[in-house]
Amino acid sequence: MAFFKNIPFGADSCGMVHYCGMRRGAYERVKAVMAEFFDQETGLILSVLREAAMLAVAVREESALFTVEKSDLSPVTVADFAIQALVSRRLGDVFPDAVLVAEEDASSLRAPDGCDMLEVITSFVSRFIPGATGGAVCDWIDQGAASEGGALFWTLDPIDGTKGYRRGGQYAVALAQIEDGHVIRGGLACPALGAGELPAFAGTGLVAAAKRGAGAWLFPLSSAADPSSAAALHVNGCSDPSKARMLRSFEAGHTDVSALEQLADALNLRPEANVLMDSQAKFAVLASGGAEFIFRLLSPERPGYKEYIWDQAAGSLVVEEAGGRVTDLKGDRLDFSQGRRLLKNTGVVASNGVLHDAALAALQMLPSL
Repeated sequence: MAFFKNIPFGADSCGMVHYCGMRRGAYERVKAVMAEFFDQETGLILSVLREAAMLAVAVREESALFTVEKSDLSPVTVADFAIQALVSRRLGDVFPDAVLVAEEDASSLRAPDGCDMLEVITSFVSRFIPGATGGAVCDWIDQGAASEGGALFWTLDPIDGTKGYRRGGQYAVALAQIEDGHVIRGGLACPALGAGELPAFAGTGLVAAAKRGAGAWLFPLSSAADPSSAAALHVNGCSDPSKARMLRSFEAGHTDVSALEQLADALNLRPEANVLMDSQAKFAVLASGGAEFIFRLLSPERPGYKEYIWDQAAGSLVVEEAGGRVTDLKGDRLDFSQGRRLLKNTGVVASNGVLHDAALAALQMLPSL
């Protein structure tokens, strides 16, 4: 019973021990699945995400938010670069042949005007990898610059929700392993996600992780690699769209706000059912039963946009293994075999599964789709 020590046990009227409503036989099956969940790769995901989250927190607390501009004009922080360097090095230590497809590259840091920023990044990385040099940090970052991963590879978003991170909102470190176009392991470290959004643990900072066929699990950030601190994640069973909640991005430029409002009307959602939240932390909330819908619609400012794989890989697996469903806007499964983007998919819809067909039907009613 140590696996679930943070959740109390009880006994029913027949004297059968249960966990969250499960009789002993069901509990033993869950415990067996939990044992299947922990292998070398998932253990690495959990330990790396914990380190990466600690690094992100340190950077934000110390206000070292130097920025540069990438070619797509989105902000990049010290934490983005430092976390990519750290994760790349940790993966290489355990799996020397691992291929990493990640968001950043070190070209701006290698330029003469990037020296100051590189120095700051290296100082943070050195807290976790003593003796790290600027050259090594750049090399580790660039190990994630692969254009595609092949049959088996990893993908990383070092700071998903950069703007939320900068303003003190939600953000996530997202790491996933992909095989033959399918996510097989993944995790989200959410340092700013706490008891108010996910009531499984007191305090703040959570890691949600999943392994294909072995469920989705929630850990306190402080003990992310400890099996005894795990709690099973599961979506809720809401079957009435009018009682559902939709998680939406703070950034209006990331979606079609007008279409989302039409979608909410089509689903008969209550006005208060719209919850604003940055990053893939939304997937963790949905997987925990804290919401029913997430939609990524095409923004009018970005017609024809295709999602980056690191923005969806880890979160989609967490939701699916928690009993939910994730597809594109047409209902097709997400295909992660097309390189750095989901080229065969348009948009994303995630749900508790029960309401997925209703979501797809409502989407087809939108004139813009």
